[in-house]
Amino acid sequence: MRYSSKTIAACILVSLAVLAAGCGDSTTSNNPPNPAGAGPAPVSMGAGAGAAGGYVILAKSGITNVTGSHVTGDLGLSPAAASFITGFSLVTDGSNSFSTSASVVGKVYAADYAVPSPANLTAAIGAMETAYTDAAGRTNPDHTELGGGSLGGLTLAPGLYKWTTSVSIPTDTTLSGGAGDVWIFQISGDLTTAAATHVVLSGGALAKNIFWQIAGQATLGTTSHFEGIILSKTAITLKTSASMNGRALGQSLVALDDNAVSAP
Repeated sequence: MRYSSKTIAACILVSLAVLAAGCGDSTTSNNPPNPAGAGPAPVSMGAGAGAAGGYVILAKSGITNVTGSHVTGDLGLSPAAASFITGFSLVTDGSNSFSTSASVVGKVYAADYAVPSPANLTAAIGAMETAYTDAAGRTNPDHTELGGGSLGGLTLAPGLYKWTTSVSIPTDTTLSGGAGDVWIFQISGDLTTAAATHVVLSGGALAKNIFWQIAGQATLGTTSHFEGIILSKTAITLKTSASMNGRALGQSLVALDDNAVSAP
């Protein structure tokens, strides 16, 4: 059987289209666009009473406070018990489902408090871990290894950023964008900010749309100021008089020392 040149050409085009479709399926990007502005879609913090976004500080093994500190928002700890929340002089509510503290404008919850706190905290911890996995799993970053891991003096536009190393902020760093724009920072090592440095927001950028996914630990330097939601695989430490506008969501310990922390 003989085929015309037109038939052969058509078959080749069909084959190429099928091959391209197959290749596309194997490399599908997990970086959905942001429907409300520039950058990637925001990371979900969950919904309802079990949302990780319902807490300004959420941890699994402990929340400590050396002295001072003023926290605006709720604190949550699970699966560790309330005895692992130290330095807050907790006063248990009559319902035994939460505590209050002169250092906290909000409520403090722990896994050993009365219902519904245990179930809500289990869900919130699950939402925190899911958020971490979501942020870590975004692909096709807009910037890779920017600044060799040193962000001092840089102005960062909305987008997905990835480092296979630790990241430091030795001098002030600016995030410039609108109120609907989103930043996701994927950090394979630690995040460290130097003393007295600032993460500065400009152009209407909001801390609630900034996600720092950190495989190591996060350390905010003495008297430094930080913006955004920290999703740490391990510990988060705020050194003396550091301040933060965002959320400290750590999968081990969150340690404070005379800090000001407020929910975005």
